[in-house]
Amino acid sequence: MGRITETVKVLLICNVLFFIGKLSMPEVSDHLFALHYPENPNFQYWQIVTHMFMHASFPHILFNMFGLYMFGSPLEARWGRNKFLFFYFSAGLGAALIHSGVSYLQFTNIYNDYLATGLSNSEIYGLMDEVLEKSAASVDGYIRMNMPNNLSLDSLIQMTSIYNGQAVGASGAIYGILVAFGMMYPNVELMLIFLPIPVKAKYFIPALLLLDLFSGLTGFSLFGQNIANWAHLGGALFGFIMAYYWKKNSFNDHRWN
Repeated sequence: MGRITETVKVLLICNVLFFIGKLSMPEVSDHLFALHYPENPNFQYWQIVTHMFMHASFPHILFNMFGLYMFGSPLEARWGRNKFLFFYFSAGLGAALIHSGVSYLQFTNIYNDYLATGLSNSEIYGLMDEVLEKSAASVDGYIRMNMPNNLSLDSLIQMTSIYNGQAVGASGAIYGILVAFGMMYPNVELMLIFLPIPVKAKYFIPALLLLDLFSGLTGFSLFGQNIANWAHLGGALFGFIMAYYWKKNSFNDHRWN
């Protein structure tokens, strides 16, 4: 482990302070600072940034901050403060953009299927309210009585989950940092905590991204549920584009501060 750099240290402190705030006022913090679905009344534009400092649990913030320290410090030491900050927030914003875009497409596809059956806008949102207010068993019975036969409870639950979901965490920015680290230091050996086998970064990081892609496409995750796989991939994509452009144009030799 190397020395922690100054900007990384500030980001760590900010994330910890936000986490303490969430523990103190969880509902208020999530309502104001978590990233909501763009068409949800709780969505606010500042959430595109603030969600990066919110975390759902102690393991969530622990793993993200460990990644920020391990992979962010070498990049800041190489790039300088301003360039690193630009990269960090750009990757995080890219993650939010991809996550929200995929969520919008998924929601719209299901919503259009419901409209095609003759249900009105108010009836569709009424069904989603039923999902929020009742148990799965009672909702299933309600759906069978009030919904066309070609629509499933699973699709309604998915649509409701997207509309009322909240995205939190610095994972998108961390994935961008991880990809950039792999491009700058491809032969550094990395390993997962539960699989202590050293693998070079140039193999380890693409394999991790492929797992996220598989989970995003299938819904099956090896690392548990409620993981924003498309946000991870969005952060990785934006991180790759920036790191590749800088490397190709020799920006790595010029600090911005």
